[in-house]
Amino acid sequence: MCSVFRCVMHGLLLTAPSSALHAQQYPAKPIRIVVGFAAGGPTDVAGRLVSQKFTEKWGQPVIVESRPGAGGNIAAEFVAKSPPDGYTLLLPAFAHAVNPSIYANLPFDTAKDFAPVALLITSANVLAIHPSVPARTLRELIALAKSNPGQLTYGSAGTASASHLAGELLNSMAGIKLTHVPYKGAAPASVDLIGGHISAAFPSISLALPHAKSGRLRLIGVASLKRAESLPDVPTISEAGVAGFEVLSWYGLLAPAGTPADILQRLNHEITRGLNEADSVDRIKAIGGEPARSTPEDFNTFLKNETAKWSKVVRFAGIRAN
Repeated sequence: MCSVFRCVMHGLLLTAPSSALHAQQYPAKPIRIVVGFAAGGPTDVAGRLVSQKFTEKWGQPVIVESRPGAGGNIAAEFVAKSPPDGYTLLLPAFAHAVNPSIYANLPFDTAKDFAPVALLITSANVLAIHPSVPARTLRELIALAKSNPGQLTYGSAGTASASHLAGELLNSMAGIKLTHVPYKGAAPASVDLIGGHISAAFPSISLALPHAKSGRLRLIGVASLKRAESLPDVPTISEAGVAGFEVLSWYGLLAPAGTPADILQRLNHEITRGLNEADSVDRIKAIGGEPARSTPEDFNTFLKNETAKWSKVVRFAGIRAN
């Protein structure tokens, strides 16, 4: 016969969930970070930076696995259907918040099938125009577009990319019509902009800055709500005449829904600390980004806001997946 206290404690030990013990032992084997875009691109670069920091902190191998296709949906579906144990994670980007609006039947629910870990990196693009365009400010560009509807063109990295939706957001907020010209990536769009084949584009700051310094591009507005450190004299689009305009490229970390909260918190703590170390900050700034500091709850709110925001722009522009 056991005492009441010992019997109760024995029962608690037998019935208590194993998540706390699991979190204490985590990670006990290699972790996989799944990326939905091709190796060598910015999402892959972000994934490898994250994997390096996790490996340094925990001593367990962290593998970056590319599963490209369908705007990141192939990777997202794979992670959504993986065991919720913290060993298979998704590194989503901007497209993750846009896809629910442009794909009719996703095989997963972006709001219910994932557990947010952290927002990792954000970066802002810049509105660049060819010097032949007779506008030196955003207000002048808007006035020119209103007097010549549909005549000015802007290039993007592809349909539903951040650079595409930035133009559509500007169209909707400024009441203008810039004609979209999609390219297969940011680089070819920038080449045609420099060559004067298109009027404008929203390239990354790191891509645009050298050409602005050489006089081949004119930068008239940063797409974030605060000025970029590398472009202190270029106003934000918001302060230049379109109040509240903001388009951020971003990278985050998601786990399958049901992953224990203790594991999510541990992942968040380690990666937030790692990405804000000096060497990480330098590498992130070199690609035109900034490390983010967020809790899982912050990232969840961010995702909800991004999804709602871009669903309105998608409807306005009538964008559908090909």
